[in-house]
Amino acid sequence: MSHTIQQIAAAIGAETAGDVTIVVDRAAEPATAGPDDLALAMTANYGEALAQGKARAAILWPGADWRAMGLEAAVFAPRPRRAMAGLTALLDEGQGFAPGIHPSAVIDPSAEIGARVSIGPFSVIGAHARIGPDSVIGPQCHVGAQAVLGEGAFLREMVSIGARVRIGARFIAQPGARIGADGFSFVTPEVSGVENVRKTLGDTGDADAQSWVRIHSLGSVEIGDDVEVGANSTIDNGTIRATVLGNGTKLDNLVHVGHNTRVGQDCLLCGQVGVSGSVEIGNHVVLGGQVGVVDNIFIGDGVIAAGGTKILSNVPAGRVLMGYPAVRMQTHTEIYKAQRRLPRLLRDVAALKKAVFNPGSND
Repeated sequence: MSHTIQQIAAAIGAETAGDVTIVVDRAAEPATAGPDDLALAMTANYGEALAQGKARAAILWPGADWRAMGLEAAVFAPRPRRAMAGLTALLDEGQGFAPGIHPSAVIDPSAEIGARVSIGPFSVIGAHARIGPDSVIGPQCHVGAQAVLGEGAFLREMVSIGARVRIGARFIAQPGARIGADGFSFVTPEVSGVENVRKTLGDTGDADAQSWVRIHSLGSVEIGDDVEVGANSTIDNGTIRATVLGNGTKLDNLVHVGHNTRVGQDCLLCGQVGVSGSVEIGNHVVLGGQVGVVDNIFIGDGVIAAGGTKILSNVPAGRVLMGYPAVRMQTHTEIYKAQRRLPRLLRDVAALKKAVFNPGSND
């Protein structure tokens, strides 16, 4: 996939210098870039590695002396990661899924398939499902009965969409994503030890051991426009109402969203985040890797939780959290510093006790 420097600069909205007619085939790191590669040296640290490679053109930071680096052309990127978004979109060769509907696909006669839809081998489209135009359903996918996918959906291999799930436009699901599984919801015939512990925070009471009875999921999942769900992530159906993901929200790999939870717009849920049932998450919330969220709480707009944080109570808008249990990041940093001083503090206390209670022991 070849492009001129001018085409690349136009795609990412950047300024250029030098010979913009140079054609490059791929992007590469500076030290390993060849003559037909575009070297990515967007900071001075990476710029130093250009001498180890053979690139003729590079993406550089504003003001970089491209001639001194031995380059013939340069593209200048004020925001490197933003430039990466445009560049990778331009150079992405895709998965190579064939157009049209594969003969092995099983499509219910009542399903509605939009124009220019691609459906891969061994995929199944259920009764009365609706697939929007320009969508790609990869191999071995399942779209359940009455499910709706908006235009431009892209399902990688082995994605499953449950019955009655509704998804907006330009949805992306990475391999193995599961949307519309039943919620994890069970109850005992009489009050259980778990219920007592939730009330007492420590005592199971006199509850008898009992078997669990399943609560069925009558709700579904509703997903807005421009949402992406990572590989092997799961979004459970709601019990009565739908579980919701707002427009522009992105889920990393191995993320779990429990039943009845509502996630707002433009949120990021990073790898291995686990959100329990009936959680209300606002807009523009970022949950770092392995964040855990207890059930039946709310998280306000703009909250950021550092990786590994465990959120056990309501969080007001705009707060930055860290730790287990979650506290303000500044507070957690102070606690951590204090913990590191504890061994020295204990030695000092032991020395003081010895001096007070055995004053002559050091004579």
